[in-house]
Amino acid sequence: MNGPVDLRKPHPASILPPQYEALCPPPQLLPGENIDHYKALQAAIFRDLDPKSAIEWLLAIDVAELSWEMQRYRVLRHRLLSTYRQKAVEMTLRRVDLAGIAPDFQDVAEIYTINNALDWQLDPTAAIDIEARLRLYGFDQHAVSMEVYVQAREILSLFESLLNGAQVRRLLLIKEFNALQHSARRSSNRGVHRTALLRGGEREQSFDR
Repeated sequence: MNGPVDLRKPHPASILPPQYEALCPPPQLLPGENIDHYKALQAAIFRDLDPKSAIEWLLAIDVAELSWEMQRYRVLRHRLLSTYRQKAVEMTLRRVDLAGIAPDFQDVAEIYTINNALDWQLDPTAAIDIEARLRLYGFDQHAVSMEVYVQAREILSLFESLLNGAQVRRLLLIKEFNALQHSARRSSNRGVHRTALLRGGEREQSFDR
């Protein structure tokens, strides 16, 4: 049974056999991504799939790469939501602070609202005060989160498409890998059976003599 992978522990550089190292180019990581985490995920997938031939190793390498891409998309999506949260707070503050403002003071109030949203992001004390004021008007964290998804809906659709595409490709690769291993096992079994038959025939001939 497969156990959990502890990404905090150091892992070997690779479990790829030396003769297949040319099949696995160096990972193209983005700034902030951890090479040890990448190698840990790759090694776990290699152990699970247990590739033998060059073709199987190529498929396993692609499965690992797609798995890392999916993790990357999830991290970036989460950071995107955090970024859009400031915009959501700004939009919610606009509903509270700009309601009933005379047209002559709209521009000043708009600047004040933008600065408040920036304070919410940069100043933890200001964030507590702003969130408390929003709650007084019925805008809790769930309401802000809903505004986040409204603001980020188009870019979230892009990430959903990227994740779904990577997942489909990974499943197809795993299916192809399993079919390849199944075919290799059948060929091996036929070879063993043929060898057993030949040895059985040799023994019968020796008895006849």
